[in-house]
Amino acid sequence: MTVDWNLFFDSLWPIVLGGLKGTIPLSLASFAIGLVIAVVMALMRLSKNRLVSFIARAYISVIRGTPLLVQLFVIFYGLPSIGVTLDPWPSAIIAFSANVGGYAAEVVRAAILSVPKGQWEAGYTIGMSRTLTLRRLILPQAARVAVPPLSNTFISLVKDTSLASLILVTEAFRRAQEIAAFSQEFMLVYIEAALVYWVFCLVLSMGQSRLEGRLDRYVAH
Repeated sequence: MTVDWNLFFDSLWPIVLGGLKGTIPLSLASFAIGLVIAVVMALMRLSKNRLVSFIARAYISVIRGTPLLVQLFVIFYGLPSIGVTLDPWPSAIIAFSANVGGYAAEVVRAAILSVPKGQWEAGYTIGMSRTLTLRRLILPQAARVAVPPLSNTFISLVKDTSLASLILVTEAFRRAQEIAAFSQEFMLVYIEAALVYWVFCLVLSMGQSRLEGRLDRYVAH
């Protein structure tokens, strides 16, 4: 196979720009919202109220038991049939956030349970309420435990955002599709897109290592 280096370098920046303007913002917004959902679902799972716990279990089961692509299509293509029409970007953010929330909820729950019970007792001893103990003592320590799996979830999300190209969201893979369709050099352009995603994930992995180091000080030894 002869490599068209002119096409490679001409298409590199548009794909990277699609990642910087589309993939990364979409990933960050979806992960931030998804993490909030995950914390809420995790706390609901830990609730002694059976109904509250059941609702969280049902949500997590549905999200984890159905493909992300189906969830995305239900929101973008399915909701208009019942009178709810959303633009591509909000549809993608809702789908990805809900998906992250379902998967990360179990990570957060396990991290909270990993904190020794003595930490709860220590908080109560100095007069903290349950909510304050959770916020000041438990969650910071749980965060250290949750960082590696949550970071992996975020990295997976960055790659999964390529599915948003199917609902016309302009991100890295959508740019690659447009360039490939115009140039008819599908192999070259798609390999180039894969390299761009790989570099993004390498950078995020390095950031994960630094974040783990910063959170070490919150761990009770």
